[in-house]
Amino acid sequence: MDRLLQELQALEVELHHPWVRCSRERLEELLHPEFHEVGRSGRAYSRETIVNFLAAQESQPVVASDAFSVSELSPGVALLNYRSAHVEKGKSLVNHTLRSSVWLQTNAGWQLRYHQGTAAAESW
Repeated sequence: MDRLLQELQALEVELHHPWVRCSRERLEELLHPEFHEVGRSGRAYSRETIVNFLAAQESQPVVASDAFSVSELSPGVALLNYRSAHVEKGKSLVNHTLRSSVWLQTNAGWQLRYHQGTAAAESW
């Protein structure tokens, strides 16, 4: 399980990096063709909407994340949970969020199939 946690945590954190978030090619590799997200706002988003939105952004917030845990739901299906926040310029944390991601192991490697963010109280 430690190896699975390390692998999925690295992929999830990669999605927080501005160079990945602005790379349509890498987003399409990481997001499963049937990807779906429910954001912290409660709005639902398709893969196409997320890829188009992120690839068009000129700047991305700095994301801090911790408290990662993983559960293998079945062979090749894993649930990754963690918490995150945006880092403001003054180093304060805002938009605290509890996150859940369902990752599928495919012929292309691990791909994010579903993601949900839920607004949370300050966690740091």
